[in-house]
Amino acid sequence: MADWQLIADAAFSDLVLWVPKRTKLHSFAHARPSTAATLFYRDITGTVARTDWQKTIDQAWTTGKPVVAPTLTEFSGNASRISAYPVFEPDRAADSTPIAVITRHTNLGESRYPNKLQLNFVACAEQLLEMVSAGKFPIRESGSATRRGAPRVTDGLIRLDKSGRVLFASPNALSMFNRSGLEGELEGRLLAEAVSALLPATKHVDEGLPLILTGKGAWRTDIELPELTIAVRSIPISENDERVGAAVLCRDVTELRVGERELLTKDLTIREIHHRVKNNLQTVSALLRLQSRRIEDPAAAAALDEAVRRIASIALVHETLSNSTKTTVAFDEVLSALVTHSLELSPRMGELRIERVGEIGLLESRVATPLSLVVTELIHNALEHGLADSGTHLKIELQRYSNEGLVTISDDGVGLPQDFDLVTSSNLGLQIVRTLTENELQGELKLESTDKGTQAKLRFPL
Repeated sequence: MADWQLIADAAFSDLVLWVPKRTKLHSFAHARPSTAATLFYRDITGTVARTDWQKTIDQAWTTGKPVVAPTLTEFSGNASRISAYPVFEPDRAADSTPIAVITRHTNLGESRYPNKLQLNFVACAEQLLEMVSAGKFPIRESGSATRRGAPRVTDGLIRLDKSGRVLFASPNALSMFNRSGLEGELEGRLLAEAVSALLPATKHVDEGLPLILTGKGAWRTDIELPELTIAVRSIPISENDERVGAAVLCRDVTELRVGERELLTKDLTIREIHHRVKNNLQTVSALLRLQSRRIEDPAAAAALDEAVRRIASIALVHETLSNSTKTTVAFDEVLSALVTHSLELSPRMGELRIERVGEIGLLESRVATPLSLVVTELIHNALEHGLADSGTHLKIELQRYSNEGLVTISDDGVGLPQDFDLVTSSNLGLQIVRTLTENELQGELKLESTDKGTQAKLRFPL
């Protein structure tokens, strides 16, 4: 199904996939052509086949060979022709049975006298449907993953013979290469030679390009030409296990690739900015640390040390962002570094035990930065006050729900003073925590004493 849209477009027909369900074949999927009017204005997926289709479908299923209905059928007032093609596993054994049937419904109510383009498109579609019935399409090594800008039949189609010579080039395909500097027609020329003449001598060329342009390899790549970028995809055509030619799809993806390169450059620039911000913050931390060592007043030195600690927690977030192409932060990794850094500053480093429960996962940087500061302050407050003289256990519990996050930090220390009030507290760290929680995180913070010590609960929306 990842590859059958190109068949529908080339065949100017609707395709319906029928799979066995209980005792009957049911329609499982439907592809409408972008090149012609659809026969089915309403989806028929999930239904059983009409009586006048059933004989053709059953015959394809039982014989394992393509079947064209001998008579026309009528649907919604339009005459149509139906043909059925069995679907087999790749590289099937001779006695294997089908796994599904594809029916091709051609709307004859819109038909006109076929021109050269239509004849070549339909011939290509019929070859691919024959390959489906032989278990040779889709081609396994080509992969089924989609890529931005992948060429479609309507973008440009080139048919090659066995030697890689062009049998037919659609107007769109020819115009593309003419804009690249190709003179004259493509038909009758070796596609690989014609394209090679357009490539700059100094330009790096994909090693698989010659295989694609000769129709020997089932793959896709971009041709970087001076004026434009062309995405090409080759589909080798085989009959009776012998390669007889190829269909090459091409599309002008110049603007798309330029946009992708600009996005990549933007991502790299943002990562570099985060890296430089981290370096600048570390420089500021080092200067403050040097200054604190020169100050004799213990209170002033302690204030500078607290500033160093806060700056370091912000730098950790920027360091994480500089190592990632995403705008989200793996906060659990940041928390591990914050805990280690806080323990190193604690005078009771070897006596304390920190327990972590749960994970919070990826957070947007606008949430991760203030959250790291808030968590740093709460951990430091627990180590400096709650566990300064008594208690040995600090527990950090992380919980993530569909619309909010919850961080609980508890200790078995001395607990809060009896007259403690978070709103009126003069503690600078707690003032920072309350401001960041309310203004940046749009969350809620509760500090309370428990039977075993102190518990801080931080709840914020995601």
